[in-house]
Amino acid sequence: MAKRIVILGSGESGVGSAILAKQKGYDVFVSDKSVIKENYKKQLIEEGILFEEGFHTEEKIINANEVIKSPGIPDKAEIVKKIKYNNIPVISEIEFAGRYTNAKKICITGSNGKTTTTLLTYHILKNAGYNVGLAGNVGKSFALQVAKENFDYYVLELSSFQLDGMFDFTADVAVLLNITPDHLDRYDYKFENYVASKFRITQNQSNKNAFVYCADDTTIQSYMQEHSFAAELIPFSIKKPIDGPGAFLADNQITLNYKPNQQPLIMTIEQLALQGKHNVYNSMAASLATRVVEVRKEIIRDSLQDFQNIEHRLEFIASINGIEFINDSKATNVNSTWYALESMQKSIVWICGGQDKGNDYNELFDLVKEKVKAIVCLGKDNRKIISAFKDAVEIIVETDNAQDAVAASYKIGKKGDVVLLSPACASFDLFQNYEDRGMQFKRAVKGL
Repeated sequence: MAKRIVILGSGESGVGSAILAKQKGYDVFVSDKSVIKENYKKQLIEEGILFEEGFHTEEKIINANEVIKSPGIPDKAEIVKKIKYNNIPVISEIEFAGRYTNAKKICITGSNGKTTTTLLTYHILKNAGYNVGLAGNVGKSFALQVAKENFDYYVLELSSFQLDGMFDFTADVAVLLNITPDHLDRYDYKFENYVASKFRITQNQSNKNAFVYCADDTTIQSYMQEHSFAAELIPFSIKKPIDGPGAFLADNQITLNYKPNQQPLIMTIEQLALQGKHNVYNSMAASLATRVVEVRKEIIRDSLQDFQNIEHRLEFIASINGIEFINDSKATNVNSTWYALESMQKSIVWICGGQDKGNDYNELFDLVKEKVKAIVCLGKDNRKIISAFKDAVEIIVETDNAQDAVAASYKIGKKGDVVLLSPACASFDLFQNYEDRGMQFKRAVKGL
């Protein structure tokens, strides 16, 4: 009898897992409580994989030997509770796919900067001629690529939700950028649970592996003082020099050391394609991760200079009558928005709001008071934002669609101002996802 694998969720990771499981001879069943998107349904039908949509049939699920769960489904979901009650292991797509590849895996996590750092790392490896795949939270699913491709390296962007479902998986190079409160609704509102989840990126590592981390992050530092790590430790900092392997910033120059007796890579921050303090961190992390797998310094230098940033991340849209419009829709938490506000040099009309994830806006207060001339709320329930900033900003306007938000911002803005969409919240109250929110914002700006 073939082992039975049930897959909950039929998005990119679910369908990829189903295709890989079928290829490996499992009896596969896909169950999605929502309607399955047409392109994914077509793939399942073509592969001859059984599925259901719109509901979960309990008896078809709890007879599984193992369940692969989409990262978007919380452990509190009734069906997940029943699966666990029946002692059926629940894993993530990344854990499952990791069993079937011998490729080297560079894994990147953090509350902010994950996508940029992942794409930059991938860009450096591609420029170096490596046979490399891009997966996790970006690109095609890891499982699908393991089934259909034959890469020697993978760069994987990993969220805490994916890490929660990973047990035997090992990152050859683990990168931890920062940890700030996010998704606390999924962690019983306990920050320490979320921190432990992020550090799962280092689990199973040995002295043959590397752990690249930010030495300036106090949460990372305090956790590391209380735990031991088997991997080679490679810190990066913009505040202090690093002895031994690592990267640091001094006098506007980045110094990158990896191997003793080798000349360091030295660059000025003006040479980086990605500007802003947070991007110095991202550039250091990507550089160190690729040095570990022996990419030459010259290629790293060239790649850091010619990288194109991603959509919805501090993306310049237009300048209309001297007012700049910037799309940072991907900023779905307070810390991402802090970076966005911090990197602006002009007076800001700030568009924010959406589905709150247990946000604490206190850390933004001083920055908002100093830099923001008006707030335009874009959400169904804006009470928390209004209450947090009513003493910092005189003008606060409420809107419930992108067009009205852009029109209100344009009306308030003056020549030399910047209109910044950096919501600090999830998008699901009014939009399908942060991409949809960003696209609607861009359309509204172009329609002015």
